[in-house]
Amino acid sequence: MSRLLWICLGGAVGSGARYLVSTWVLGTLGPAFPWGTLAVNAIGSFLLGALMHVGLSTDLLSPTLRLALSTGVMGGFTTYSTFNYETLQYVRDGALRLAALNVGTTVILCLAAGLLGLAAARALFGG
Repeated sequence: MSRLLWICLGGAVGSGARYLVSTWVLGTLGPAFPWGTLAVNAIGSFLLGALMHVGLSTDLLSPTLRLALSTGVMGGFTTYSTFNYETLQYVRDGALRLAALNVGTTVILCLAAGLLGLAAARALFGG
């Protein structure tokens, strides 16, 4: 039960962080494209890549803390469901070019961010 509580608390932190980051990005870049969703997915992919490397290849994180951070915080922070909804909205509106741009950019940027997070964690913590 203790792990579940930590995951739930982490989810609350991640959701709050998602709101703050996406709101800031929206205010900075405007609403013409879902930049806030893209930003949190890329940042979340980077952080999850780094976190999982550190959590699985070092003794710096206990299994409970790793779960709280990965499943909880990162699960609350990343927004794939929002990405999916926004992409489908473009399709419904007939904006197929924007839908494809959103999918392509998100997939490529998040894969790159995940690899960079893994590389950064390896550089800092070994492995």
